[in-house]
Amino acid sequence: MITTDKERSLARFGLERAMQCGMSGARVTLNKSVSDTYTMLDGEIDKVSRSADRSLTFCLFADGRYGTFSTNRLAEDAVRDFVCKACETVLLLEADSCRALPSPERLATDAKTGLETGLWDEKYMGMTDSERIGLARRMTLRERQGKGWSVASEENEYTDYVDETYQIDSQGFEGQHFETGFSCSSEVTVTDAEGRRFSSYWWDSSAFLKGIHPETCAKTALEKALAAMRPKEIPGGSYRMVVDGNVGSRLLSPIISALNASGIQQKMSFLCESRGQRLFSEGLSLTDMARERGKAGARLFDSEGVATTNLPLIENGVVKNYFVNTYMANKTGLEPTVEDISRPVLMSWASESLLEGFAEVVNTAVPDLESGKKVLSLKDILRGCGDGIYVTEFNGGNCNPVTGDYSFGVSGFRFREGKIGRPFREMLITGNILELWNSLLAVSDDARECGRWRLPTTAFDGVSFSA
Repeated sequence: MITTDKERSLARFGLERAMQCGMSGARVTLNKSVSDTYTMLDGEIDKVSRSADRSLTFCLFADGRYGTFSTNRLAEDAVRDFVCKACETVLLLEADSCRALPSPERLATDAKTGLETGLWDEKYMGMTDSERIGLARRMTLRERQGKGWSVASEENEYTDYVDETYQIDSQGFEGQHFETGFSCSSEVTVTDAEGRRFSSYWWDSSAFLKGIHPETCAKTALEKALAAMRPKEIPGGSYRMVVDGNVGSRLLSPIISALNASGIQQKMSFLCESRGQRLFSEGLSLTDMARERGKAGARLFDSEGVATTNLPLIENGVVKNYFVNTYMANKTGLEPTVEDISRPVLMSWASESLLEGFAEVVNTAVPDLESGKKVLSLKDILRGCGDGIYVTEFNGGNCNPVTGDYSFGVSGFRFREGKIGRPFREMLITGNILELWNSLLAVSDDARECGRWRLPTTAFDGVSFSA
């Protein structure tokens, strides 16, 4: 651990000082992090960087008056002066009766050591610069040219970090969260015989050193770059669309954002007044698995100290919960939950219409042990869809938070009779997020454990593509 007892004592001192200065309530959060990054360019060390941050954040309440203040000056005299001035500022603000600390019974009680989530790798504390350089070098490509192609550039990056949070409030809450992280990434650009360039990117990340595979990172990026060569133009129209799980967050993020109570209260969400309604395909089940121990994104409390749960957001197409912090709960009358998402997990599912007619596929209709639902592999989904477009990259675009209308640039491959063919030049998909997720055909069971998003391959019907 990198947080010291002296730093925790300073947080407690700041809390006591805030209450002495006339606050009716206060929350103090100590954040401390260290990150090391090693960048290799074409097999040679290009950049080395280290960042170290620590800060104290004070959320101050004075009978409806509220303010948030942060400082990185962590000496007792500096904290004393900072807190006094912050309290003076809060007392000048207009009162809002909805501003308050969470009810004590909602606060987490099981984050005592910071290790309960299982996201700490002891190997981090023993990492040396030479080991980090060695991991960065392991990504370097051995094969740099082949028939009709050569590597124009190769950039590899290794990063590790530690992030620690210590949080207390005037109601007696005390919680800690410690986690380590390791990641590697590669961007490879190849040149074909005509001098045209094609680039691709790949990454790997985990809370544990053993969870990353630097030796395959650049190799995978190279394979993806080579696969993108010789793109072909295809006509616009309505196609079945299969989306690689590694990029699927682009289609799910608008839904998660729309579930935030702030947008709902301001009528800036296409999911206003939707709780309890079936607005999506029965195949869409999205859960915030905040308490999945040992998985990236797991946490026991949110930024308010409120205990997290494995919160169902959408269940068989029905909107079940919003993200509602204490202020929004008081302001809207909505049931409070947590402030924001921790670990989005998309549950496996397959429509009966997709399963019909190809039960001979080996992996088809394998039941998920937890849900009992039938799940599919990528191969099965392609076979079931027959003809369509396999999207492997999103290249810009946006989604209107009020209407749900979207426009995204995409690239990937045309597939016919379930077999992936030539890549296509970038195209545009347009439509509405609600309509898109109502055309859901399948959600596979091939999600990669990389980062906090657990998203498998998905398939949709009748998506509008234009050149």
